[in-house]
Amino acid sequence: QVHLVESGGGLVQAGGSLRLSCAASGRTFSSYAVGWFRQLPGKEREFVAAISWSTRTTYYADSVKGRFTISRDDGKNTVYLQINSLKPEDTALYYCAAGPGIATKTPASYYYWGQGTQVTVSS
Repeated sequence: QVHLVESGGGLVQAGGSLRLSCAASGRTFSSYAVGWFRQLPGKEREFVAAISWSTRTTYYADSVKGRFTISRDDGKNTVYLQINSLKPEDTALYYCAAGPGIATKTPASYYYWGQGTQVTVSS
């Protein structure tokens, strides 16, 4: 069992930056792919970024490429999402998720989910 806790969200002005953290406890998730997703009320969960466990290959949604960076520190059992040049449309509840196998854009591929951290961007 892997327990995930996100942190780092908040209210920022457009153009600002945040660094979200996803800390794992329980079983180490160094052998898991980790993804970040975001969701607005009443809408489907949207893929944001993912990182594989072995090759550290990263994947991004087109809407965030060049602004978001995902990284992991397996020694700290933590995955980060650096968010720069924030836009109002980035406002959402951000979730991290972990799952075995390769990193994918599909939420169903991930077994474990955190509770989310809210990011609100004001214009």
